[in-house]
Amino acid sequence: MSNAETDVAALRCGELVEGDRPAQAPAVDVLSARDVPLGGPRALRVRRTLPQRARTLIGAWCFADHYGPHEVAVSGGMNMPPHPHTGLQTVSWLFSGEVEHRDTLGTHAFIRPGEMNLMTGGHGIAHSEVSTPDTTVLHGVQLWVALPGEHRHAARDFQHYVPEPAQVDGAGIRVFLGSLAGRTSPVRTFTPLLGAEIVIEPRATLTLAVDATFEHGLLVDTGDIRLIDTVLRPAELGYVPSGADTLTMVNETDAPARAVLIGGPPFGEEIVMWWNFVGRSHEDVVQAREEWEASSDRFGVIEDFPGGPLPAPALPNAVIRPRRNPPTR
Repeated sequence: MSNAETDVAALRCGELVEGDRPAQAPAVDVLSARDVPLGGPRALRVRRTLPQRARTLIGAWCFADHYGPHEVAVSGGMNMPPHPHTGLQTVSWLFSGEVEHRDTLGTHAFIRPGEMNLMTGGHGIAHSEVSTPDTTVLHGVQLWVALPGEHRHAARDFQHYVPEPAQVDGAGIRVFLGSLAGRTSPVRTFTPLLGAEIVIEPRATLTLAVDATFEHGLLVDTGDIRLIDTVLRPAELGYVPSGADTLTMVNETDAPARAVLIGGPPFGEEIVMWWNFVGRSHEDVVQAREEWEASSDRFGVIEDFPGGPLPAPALPNAVIRPRRNPPTR
C-alpha cells in the first residue's frame, strides 16, 4: 500500500510458557493511532500507529497502517495504482477480503485472510494493489520494514506465505515472520523480525516466551487486551522495550480478541522516510522522487495495469532530516 496522503510530511520513522511473570514487569507505552485518508473523495481511511513522534520504529518495523472493516460498497475498497518503494520491505496481512497485487518483477498474486505478501523494494520497485470485485468487506494491516544500510539497495523480490496456525492454551497463532509458539516462518528478511496474528479466546490468558533481545509491539484489532499490566483498546499499539523474555496477554472481553504482534532487535540506524521512500538523507528521497517522476528504469513498469501511475506529491519546503527512536525509558 502507498502512503498516499495528499499532504505528505517527513515521518520518523518462542514457545508457550507456564508460571508467573517476572516480579518487575516491563512498562508498556501506548501508541494511539491517527486517522489518515488514502486518496480522493472515497478514500480508504486507515489508522496509523507507526511512525509517530513518540516512536519511529519497533525493531526494523517503521510503518503500521490498520484499516477496516470497510464496507466496499460504501468506501470503494482499495484501489492503489502503481506506486514506488525504496529501502524497505512491505508486509501485507488481511483479516477479510481479497487484494490483487501486481509489481514490476512481473508478479501477479492475490492475498487472502491468513496469507502474507512480502515485497522487497530495496533499490526500487513499483506495485499496484486493488481489492477484487468479490470483496464486500476489506479489513487488514499494512506494515513496512526498514532495510539496514548494507542491504537498502537490495534487488526486487516477492514472497507469498500461508502460515499453519498454532493452537496454544486459549489462543490461535499464525506466525508469518520469525519464530513464536513452536512455529517458524521460512520467509527471508534482512534483520531478525517477528510478525504474528494472535486470536485470544474470551477471558483467556496467554503467556508466550519471546526473544529478550527484541522490542515488541502489539497492535490490537478487536477486543480489549491487557498486555502485561496495561489495557490496549482496538487500534492502539502497545510497545514493550527489549529485555522481556515473556509477554502475557489477557482478553478482557466476552468475545475473541485479535491482535498482531511485531518485534525485532532495536534498529540502530537513523532513517529518512518520506512518501513511499526510506533512505538515509534528504538527497536520497529527492533523487528517488525525481526518478519516479521521470519513469526511470529504477522502478520499472507494470504493463497490464489499466491506468496510469500514482504521481509523487510535492516535496516539503525544508530539508528532511534523519531521525531515530527516542531513548528507551
